[in-house]
Amino acid sequence: MDRPRDENVTPDNLHCGHRDRLRERFLSEGLDGFEDHQVLELLLFYAIPRADTNPLAHVLLRRYGSLSAVLEADPRDLAATPGIGRKVGALLCLLPHVARRYQTDRLARGTVVLATSEAVAKYATALMLGRTEELFYAICLDTQCRLLQPALVATGTVKHADVHPRHVVEEVLRNRAASVILAHNHPQGTPRPSNQDHRLTQLIVDVLGPLEIRVNDHIIVAGDAAFSFQREGVLPTWGRDAK
Repeated sequence: MDRPRDENVTPDNLHCGHRDRLRERFLSEGLDGFEDHQVLELLLFYAIPRADTNPLAHVLLRRYGSLSAVLEADPRDLAATPGIGRKVGALLCLLPHVARRYQTDRLARGTVVLATSEAVAKYATALMLGRTEELFYAICLDTQCRLLQPALVATGTVKHADVHPRHVVEEVLRNRAASVILAHNHPQGTPRPSNQDHRLTQLIVDVLGPLEIRVNDHIIVAGDAAFSFQREGVLPTWGRDAK
């Protein structure tokens, strides 16, 4: 015998009930117990107001392979996915940028002192969070190694950032830095420096040396890993102590 149909139950309020339950679960438990597709569902709720976003979340995960890959995808590529479009693609791509801004702002709530390789690595890792292109920063410090400005010197592809030492000099002088930390990322691969990374570090040390501006470190970030030239004993020097 067929069960009587509840005429008040519609696809719309079924989805609404599911959304409410997922939101309440997040508010009470956080995201730790969520599957990746549920995290995407929750995000998609805010850009797709009246639809079941579960199938679309699975489509995105199958296409890109992981939650982080979805959020780091090219927004134009995301927008071309059926059911996504520019508005949803922009929302998803916004998340890593917000996370990075949150991390750097959180570190900067108090006075940021970058006096150790560990502190520098933590700051640089947050600065590079979610970036898929290669970036090069001159992190400007005062005489007490307090952060003045993380100056973005160059952006490039996943393989190369075109860094000109004069751009580093310009940023360091503009921010009246007493010393500087160089930082860049290897979006694909390991944080181990290449021969070019070593040559560029020496060149910048030699350019800043006559200006009495010290290079305190060069940090290379790859994901959660970081390589410190200073910690590893390969940071070049300038002047009479140079090799």
